[in-house]
Amino acid sequence: MTFTLAHLSDIHLAPLPPAHVLDLCSKRITGYLNWQRKRRFVHDRAVLDTVTADLKAQAPDHIAVTGDIANIGLEAEYPAGRAFLDGLGTPATVSFVPGNHDIYVAESTGFAERAWGDFMRGDGGEGFPYLKRRGPLAIIGLSTGVPTAPFQATGTLGAAQLAALGPLLDRTRAETLFRVVLIHHPPVSDSPHHKRLTDAEAFTRIIAAHGAELILHGHDHLDILNIIDGPSGARVPAVGVPSASAAPGTDKDDAGYHLYRIDRDAHAWRCEMVVRRMSEDGMVREVKREMLSA
Repeated sequence: MTFTLAHLSDIHLAPLPPAHVLDLCSKRITGYLNWQRKRRFVHDRAVLDTVTADLKAQAPDHIAVTGDIANIGLEAEYPAGRAFLDGLGTPATVSFVPGNHDIYVAESTGFAERAWGDFMRGDGGEGFPYLKRRGPLAIIGLSTGVPTAPFQATGTLGAAQLAALGPLLDRTRAETLFRVVLIHHPPVSDSPHHKRLTDAEAFTRIIAAHGAELILHGHDHLDILNIIDGPSGARVPAVGVPSASAAPGTDKDDAGYHLYRIDRDAHAWRCEMVVRRMSEDGMVREVKREMLSA
């Protein structure tokens, strides 16, 4: 039976809630000014609502959200983010991993855990890396969200997550599950260094040694596919999606999401990717289908 996984990312909920001057006595001031100067013209709540309505109409079996619900880590952004996640489904049907905007400053970690923690834990209640078994899938969630200095948007997995990832991939491979890794920062990116995953090389070494069937990420706001080397010549797709709230005609890809239709025959996994994108007439349409594995 085919299992359908939906993937969206970089929600950037608009509008930005009011900020007290004391809230901005931190890195938030640069994010606030950037929002007022540019980002508020990019991230459109009406676009997001149209995209998510179309996604839900496709009736996927599970939804993966790979970060950046928030914008500058204000406390008021997290209850609004919880309402957004609840609108998609329950923690049983929605998996979330945070991005750099979600953990914008040190106190954001607590805000995210209190508001969104139910969506960031595995079947056993564990934190990152977490594991959810859904149908034929092993959904493995990683966090790259760490507080950074002003003008930095890097992400880091850290030694503990990296050490746990390999054994988790091995265990779920032994269960003959289709392993989907959720991560905000892409393991392969053309972005400047101040926006990249700092331990991407360590992550890709783990994938090369232990394998995975699919890696889903956000962060770059682009519809992008890279191939990472897996064990024994395997090819592991690493796929990014645009921001789910990006208004058409801005400098990155228009808002959209992906569907993955996954099944297995006697010999191999099959994974078909369906790209759905917002167009200038306000409709969300399928723009591409691609078989990622067969």
